[in-house]
Amino acid sequence: MSVGRTGVLTPFAVFEPVTIGGVTVSKSTLHNLDEVRRLNVHAGDTVLVERAGEVIPHVLSVVKHGTEEVEFQMPAKCPVCGTRIHKDEDQVAYRCVNVSCPARRRESILHFAGRHAMNIDGLGEKIVVQLLDRELVKNVADLYKLNLDTVAGLDRMAEKSAQNLLDEIEASKKAPLPRLIYALGIDFVGERTAQLLAAHFGSMEKLANASLEGLMEVNEVGPKVAQGVADFFSEPVNKKLIERLRAAGVNMKEERSEPKGTKFAGKTFVFTGTLANRTREAAEAIVVSQGGKVASSVSKKTSYVVVGSDPGSKFDKAKALGVPILDEAGFEKLLSER
Repeated sequence: MSVGRTGVLTPFAVFEPVTIGGVTVSKSTLHNLDEVRRLNVHAGDTVLVERAGEVIPHVLSVVKHGTEEVEFQMPAKCPVCGTRIHKDEDQVAYRCVNVSCPARRRESILHFAGRHAMNIDGLGEKIVVQLLDRELVKNVADLYKLNLDTVAGLDRMAEKSAQNLLDEIEASKKAPLPRLIYALGIDFVGERTAQLLAAHFGSMEKLANASLEGLMEVNEVGPKVAQGVADFFSEPVNKKLIERLRAAGVNMKEERSEPKGTKFAGKTFVFTGTLANRTREAAEAIVVSQGGKVASSVSKKTSYVVVGSDPGSKFDKAKALGVPILDEAGFEKLLSER
């Protein structure tokens, strides 16, 4: 069993070494439990293997069944960290949702420090790998325990650079709640969903204690997203991580501010493509500040779709539904009108 960077468990077939095209191979991914069932493969079977594209080993079929008749089952707990495994009814993937699982640590920390998450400039892959290899951090909460001597002792890290990184880590404590929610790497929760969750619940505590039904009351949150959030906060290891972040002084509340105006009261905007003069986040913030709402999908209830360069499928759906479409200049004109 292999645990990937997103926590997905992948079964592997391990077989006696065989030479294919001059390369000796001894294992092949079986992708997921559905594929294992389709192949009807058991321990002890003889299988036909090819190297797909002359590169990746792939089990084509079972040539001969062995004496083992026990059907393969996915483990109930993560083979790396021991956390119980989660699976949504409509998903083929089995997941370890422990963001501190050793199999997920590097990617979890890099995601946490990303520009759209906690925005810790300077915490790149080379630094993260050193911190993990030297066992200086085991999860994202450990970042807030680092000191100058420890960071300056890393390879190619001068004292000034070390202090700059520590300053970035310290500044990240004040990141808005939506960034923290997104930074945690909860299944199916992107930047937009993190904003909606933060706006609805107002604090990490209320979000963590929300029921499945309560989560589905959030605008644009469906069963899959709600289950992903519920699964994340149901794990004691994740709850402990949140408490450690809280103890470190990381912001856990959403700063609610009253709209500055009512220009867009009752209006719903959807943005697609890249704007030339503002970031999407800045444009969305202006809409909200003027009493409007920002949605991630287009419907008949959408008031305007603002289109930048390289728009996606939202543009096509807006045209199909007859929703008013604004280019960036049209949006700016709308802003300037009384």
